[in-house]
Amino acid sequence: MSDRRDQEVIVRPARPTDLPGLVPSSTALFAEDAGTRDPAVDADWPRTHGADAFAAALDDPARLLLVAERDGEVIGHLSGSLTPASPIRPVKSATLIGMYVRPAHRRARTGTRLVEAFLAWAKERGAAQAEVTAYTDNTDAVRFYERHGFGPQSLTLRHPL
Repeated sequence: MSDRRDQEVIVRPARPTDLPGLVPSSTALFAEDAGTRDPAVDADWPRTHGADAFAAALDDPARLLLVAERDGEVIGHLSGSLTPASPIRPVKSATLIGMYVRPAHRRARTGTRLVEAFLAWAKERGAAQAEVTAYTDNTDAVRFYERHGFGPQSLTLRHPL
């Protein structure tokens, strides 16, 4: 039996009218994730550049921008992109750039529905693989993506100078 909250949430492609809800969603993602884990990230970036970045993504066929909406309000989002095949990597790839679901709507399949829509979009466009990056100490995110079929491939090690 599905959760009532799941039934009320609509996952759909973003529209220009969603920009006022996408910016706070992205701001919350940055504040909760990169802003607490990576001092090199400007956690205020979504407030100053998010609207322009999202508007550009809406017009780019190689980009995906989804919203999770409940009662007309954006409660989460997912952004993704396609990378064409190249001589060094001869397969088309899809990258899940970022995803956020408000805490009150987590554990109600909203994130799962966003990821499923992303994977379907990638497959429909001929991607042979999908990837996502998560901070290693964000164990909830790592477990979430592993439950959805993602597995570790590489590890980036950083040295602060």
